[in-house]
Amino acid sequence: MSNANANKVESFGVPWEESYGYAQAVKRGDTIYLSGQVAHNGAEFVAPAPVGDDGLVTDFTNMGEQLRQCYANAAELLGRFGASLDDVVDEVLYVLDADAGNAAAGPVRKEAYGRPDPQVASTMIGTPRLAFPELLVEVKFIARV
Repeated sequence: MSNANANKVESFGVPWEESYGYAQAVKRGDTIYLSGQVAHNGAEFVAPAPVGDDGLVTDFTNMGEQLRQCYANAAELLGRFGASLDDVVDEVLYVLDADAGNAAAGPVRKEAYGRPDPQVASTMIGTPRLAFPELLVEVKFIARV
């Protein structure tokens, strides 16, 4: 096996990496795969959504702030491989509310990619729940270097 095909992995050291059992990012050859990025800064969630007694989110207005943190975390991980968001070729956004996701994604994505027409394939999927109840969005990335 050649070294070019060896995996390099990166993690943040957050508790759920160990409990679930995964790496935040894996580079194989010229491709970097990022696990779904959520709004955390270490072990703390950023702009957690309020959750009712039934365990469901009661307000989606933090979608943009959470999404910004997802892109910041992705940029940090990519930087560890000498890459950046400019190298992203595909992303998938998982959102709890499609309307709130659509409203936040355009401006936040354009800001994150630094251009009015991000040159990245993008898919948005509505889902009833993410890994933690206070999360509104998770973003998975693939980058080529």
